[in-house]
Amino acid sequence: QVHLVESGGKLVQAGGSLRLSCAASGLLGNDLIMAWFRQAPGGKEREFVAGMAWAPNSGGMAYDDFVKGRFTVSGDKAKKILYLDMRMLKPEDSGVYYCACAPGPTGGRTEYDYNDWGQGTQVTVSS
Repeated sequence: QVHLVESGGKLVQAGGSLRLSCAASGLLGNDLIMAWFRQAPGGKEREFVAGMAWAPNSGGMAYDDFVKGRFTVSGDKAKKILYLDMRMLKPEDSGVYYCACAPGPTGGRTEYDYNDWGQGTQVTVSS
């Protein structure tokens, strides 16, 4: 089982930047998809933000259209840390950000495609 712990969320002003981290522990296979989801205030479902393949020689990444060009997902596979670099933040980016993983080689974009989740970290962007 994989254990995920997110950190880095805080209150920032619109236009600012933020880096989220997700530390993973447990048995991490190479054939995994790691992803970030956001649950907006009052939202019921967690929405896909960005994801990447965790295979050693794979650099495959995917982004939701709303964050493309502003957010970058990356990972330190030796340290088992997934990052989300967020810039040009907007109030609409506010929410609880979750790290999740799922069996590969290809990942889905719904929360139902993912098995393991962290507890989430709150990001609030003020206007």
